[in-house]
Amino acid sequence: MVFDASGKVFLARRGPAASNEVGNWEFPGGKVTFGERIEDAIRREFREEYGMEIELRSLIGLFDHILLAENQHWIAATYLAHHRGGTPRIREPEKCSEIGWYELAALPTPLSQISQSNLDKYLRAETRVEQGRRVDSR
Repeated sequence: MVFDASGKVFLARRGPAASNEVGNWEFPGGKVTFGERIEDAIRREFREEYGMEIELRSLIGLFDHILLAENQHWIAATYLAHHRGGTPRIREPEKCSEIGWYELAALPTPLSQISQSNLDKYLRAETRVEQGRRVDSR
């Protein structure tokens, strides 16, 4: 989940050649290539697909992304990150049809299954911050 300086979060709409959940909105990520560290893969994917430089802050969690109808099972590591440079633009239009910055209270729908799970966990952590149980969320 990448946030800008104003607190908006970056989302992308999955394009017609996406491997699953076509048309759904997501907190973008990508695949790790052999021998690549996960943190390097995330930064590379944002550079390649959106022309953005991001700074990873902390791991939000590890998630099973099980899509029964598509017979797919992915393991997703979701990080909290901040936009540090580059004007976001769609560089792979077959994989992504729209992008934008959104307030958490006004996200576009439908969200991908994994993005909904990411959001739920992030919001639970934010609630703990408000209740004084965590101080490192953003």
